[in-house]
Amino acid sequence: MKIWGIIREAFTFSDLSRGERIGLALLLGAIAVFPWVVKDGFARTVAVQFLYYAMLGLSWNFIGGYGGQIDLGGAKNVGFGAYGVALPMVLWDWPFWLGLPIGVAFAVLESLVLGLGLLRLRGHYFAIGTLAVALVWEELFVYSEWTRGARGLLLPFKRAPDYLYMQLTPVGFHYFIAALFVFSLLWLNWFRRSKLGYQLRAIREDEDAAASLGINVLAAKVKAYCISSVVAALGGAFYAVYYGFIDPDSVMHLDLSIMIAMTALVGGAGVLWGPIVGAAVLIPLDRYLGAWFGGGGILGMDFLIYAVIIMLLAAYQPKGVAGLIEALVLWRLKATGRSTAGLRAVGGR
Repeated sequence: MKIWGIIREAFTFSDLSRGERIGLALLLGAIAVFPWVVKDGFARTVAVQFLYYAMLGLSWNFIGGYGGQIDLGGAKNVGFGAYGVALPMVLWDWPFWLGLPIGVAFAVLESLVLGLGLLRLRGHYFAIGTLAVALVWEELFVYSEWTRGARGLLLPFKRAPDYLYMQLTPVGFHYFIAALFVFSLLWLNWFRRSKLGYQLRAIREDEDAAASLGINVLAAKVKAYCISSVVAALGGAFYAVYYGFIDPDSVMHLDLSIMIAMTALVGGAGVLWGPIVGAAVLIPLDRYLGAWFGGGGILGMDFLIYAVIIMLLAAYQPKGVAGLIEALVLWRLKATGRSTAGLRAVGGR
């Protein structure tokens, strides 16, 4: 019966405020009807990319948000998931569902082995360590003939929809990534109220104090690091079949690692819906600014505006959009003379 208790907890959002629950319900409803209401191909692509990056941001939140460990190497797990699906499909014509567990298992094994060493580091030393590991993996995949190196892998084309090889129609891909996104959201929702989730919060606030209370700090961080790798690898597997082509630059590059962390940090690290808000801000902004200014011949203007917005948010509200909402709620309560004693933490923080 324990599994049913976990499922029930995953679907329970009672600790969120009423406004947050309504917002999540509206978001899920919008995701469900989006491909039937919006017919523009570019908008549909942006919606899929939003869900993809929101999912990767949720994966980062396990270790970075709730654990307080700034991981700058998340792209390696995306690459493991993508190559786990693509390599068997190209070499032996294996279907998606046989390659998927290979990529996920490799990501977990790598996170377990290296995490036992990396997670002994603290603060910026851990961040630099994850960055170095990710860069090494990218170079190994670039220069490995077995992975086809920088040439990349072109997946065999099947007649869509093919559910064995997960080569779907545009609407099918939308619901595929939406299902992965909802799965990641529910897993994180359960995780943040689990014993491990509370242990990681304690470690984030004061690692030495957490250890003095009997928490096995290294074990807790390694578990969260492995869970994070599972979700990221699932995202990589989706990327492989969605685009039909992968190379180390597309699924293991430093830019991807930074974007994964940015979605959570901009939206609010350690907040359930933080990566969702971060992806909703960053991805459409990046894509539409690139289309508007790049297509108009004003090269670089989109990057300038994008950078200015991120710098302003980082400078004036380091807690991200979640911190901004908390500050606005507090200001409104104080302005109306109401008590802030019963105010809930944003996003179940």
